[in-house]
Amino acid sequence: IYSVSAPSIHYKASALFATVSNMSKVNTAPIKWAQRSDSLYITIALPDVKEESIKLADETLKFAGKSEGKEYEVDIVFFKPVDAEGSTYKVLPRSVQMHVMKSKKDEDEEFWPRLLKDKALEKNQVKIDWDRYVDEDEEEEGFDTSALEGGMGMGGMGGMADMMGGMGGMGGGMGGMDMESLMKQMGGMGGGLGGDDGEPDSDDDDDIEDLPELEEA
Repeated sequence: IYSVSAPSIHYKASALFATVSNMSKVNTAPIKWAQRSDSLYITIALPDVKEESIKLADETLKFAGKSEGKEYEVDIVFFKPVDAEGSTYKVLPRSVQMHVMKSKKDEDEEFWPRLLKDKALEKNQVKIDWDRYVDEDEEEEGFDTSALEGGMGMGGMGGMADMMGGMGGMGGGMGGMDMESLMKQMGGMGGGLGGDDGEPDSDDDDDIEDLPELEEA
């Protein structure tokens, strides 16, 4: 008969409780943000988010989801009201991105001093998105929302007319020869290719008729 001491039982129970607690623990998702006078760009920096739940109200944002096997959540109150109906979001492979419109009821349309109403919470949970950050006097540039649209700009490619126009210099390389002159010169070579009307020479037909008939074996 084996006996188990009370301290051993207590240790095992504590270890089991810690394991269960870690499995059920919900982590706070990291947030990055940038702004313009009329909108916010919020990024929840988590890769491969699954089973997401996003609830945006005029004053709050609630997010829940799984990333790399862990549970994450966001529960924040905005510094000022937003326009929930005019806002959009998209789950991307490396993050969840949101374009949140500021409330149209706020006639001031100015930059916020911070994202959250709770200043202390902002220091622990929110970081500035320096890739999208601009000073207030540069905000006319607007946000690049191509990530939300799922595409990239194609402005670098010209139209077909521009591409053909760029080939115009080839004429100089051909001695200034235009297409009409080229066709005329090719027409002048038609002695062996055919008559002026494009029909084969009659002499060729005569040559065919003069061929001797084949004798039967």
